[in-house]
Amino acid sequence: MKQDYNRIALVGIEQEEYDTIKASYSGHIIWHQSIPKIIVKEEVLYMEKANGIGMLPVDKVVYYGIYDNDFDFISGLAIWKGACYPNAAAMLDCRFKIPCLVKALSLSRFSAPRGFISAGASINVTEDTVAKWGNWHCGENKHRFTGEWESEFTATTEPYYEGEAVRIMMIGDRYWQIKLEGDTWLKSIHPDSAGFMAVNPDLLADTLHIKNTLQMDMIGNDYIVAKDGSKYLLEVNHIPNITRFEEVRQVYLETIMEWIK
Repeated sequence: MKQDYNRIALVGIEQEEYDTIKASYSGHIIWHQSIPKIIVKEEVLYMEKANGIGMLPVDKVVYYGIYDNDFDFISGLAIWKGACYPNAAAMLDCRFKIPCLVKALSLSRFSAPRGFISAGASINVTEDTVAKWGNWHCGENKHRFTGEWESEFTATTEPYYEGEAVRIMMIGDRYWQIKLEGDTWLKSIHPDSAGFMAVNPDLLADTLHIKNTLQMDMIGNDYIVAKDGSKYLLEVNHIPNITRFEEVRQVYLETIMEWIK
């Protein structure tokens, strides 16, 4: 039978956030900045110690980060069905970018048709087009082209939308709209000029619908708002950046501590 343990695991949490959580939590913490080995046995999750040999049972897991090899780890958490933040099954559904996009586009008011190209295939287009591949964000693995292009990877394609790039970010029931910036057509949350802006109620409602339907605890949806007011969902971030803005970071830590306790 599953038992309760006064032990939490923090996986992927950075030092500063770990120190804050540790200062507010009197129980035992296992802290890993990379993906640990785990075992699920008789509905109990066992995780390797941060130091030393062996595994210990864990009551709750807080996971933050994106790693090359994290899909199997998240799968194990989902099989466990224990207390995990964010929801492990939702993370599993959204970890791979293309399947997550398919789900999100079926839910969004602001979906637009996408194209698809297999690795090694060539495509010829007459309009300004963007190809996206892989499972990373932050402006990586994107290529803008017109004419013929051969893709080295399996990719989606979409029209290039001229307009303002924004992110609706939610942690629990707290939310922000962030104007994405960058020196080129690639926009992200990281440039110094990126910052908060007034929240568009339509984009907020769209993000909330996707978040609730996919049962996500946190989400970052990227949209383009065109000059004519048209809106387009670009992608879903299942682990949005929480350290770029101090206000967001504080809300994240408050949410985590309330959830742990």
